[in-house]
Amino acid sequence: MSNKFVREEISFFKGARNRLIELKYVLGVFFQFMKGFRTLHFVGPCVTVFGSARFGEDHRYYKQARAVSAELANSGFTIMTGGGPGIMEAANRGAKDVGGASVGCNIVLPHEQMHNPYMDKFVNIDYFFVRKELLRKYSFAFVIMPGGFGTLDEFFETLTLIQTKKISQFPIVIMGLDYHRFIKDHVELMIQEKTISPEDQDLLLFTDDVQEAVEHIRKYADTNKIIKLKEPKPSWILGEPKIRKEKKAV
Repeated sequence: MSNKFVREEISFFKGARNRLIELKYVLGVFFQFMKGFRTLHFVGPCVTVFGSARFGEDHRYYKQARAVSAELANSGFTIMTGGGPGIMEAANRGAKDVGGASVGCNIVLPHEQMHNPYMDKFVNIDYFFVRKELLRKYSFAFVIMPGGFGTLDEFFETLTLIQTKKISQFPIVIMGLDYHRFIKDHVELMIQEKTISPEDQDLLLFTDDVQEAVEHIRKYADTNKIIKLKEPKPSWILGEPKIRKEKKAV
């Protein structure tokens, strides 16, 4: 556990600590958010792709993520990911394949992960919850690819925020039907048991068809004029670069 931020989070979850230590932690979180805001402020309308870091480039889900991301980038969206390998790399790579914008919000863990080389801009974040908020903040749609606990956490937390209207009803596309078949069944079970409302199912599209996924997101984007949103202008006083001018981590 050489990473000081990993040690800090482990300490944080052990209960109450000295008040000065807690204040230091809160200030650290503040600066993490500010670093993310400064790096990602000009990325434009994004689609965030969530998925496992463990799939290689020959895997069918890697190829699927690369294909859908290329089509979304062609539609004018910036592709945002967690910045690491696997599905994240595939999505960033798909955007770069067609000359689209590609960004990431990476986290450094003891066993993973180095950032992938297919991003125009990325930021390293040290706390999971800060990273998740940044991945949601700049996106207007979400693509859920096969993954592990982290991907499911990102998926269901995002869905809960949409369901409870903390964020707008942005489309969520779940790809990898074989992999997610039990989740689809469980959503239907929750409707039957009335633990969620029938209309909550409308928030989701399960598909393996790249064109169907893209059209579903584009339909929302066109209706709400997402692509035509006026983007903020960089401030030369603050030394703020445009997206394609920087390839370093902050």
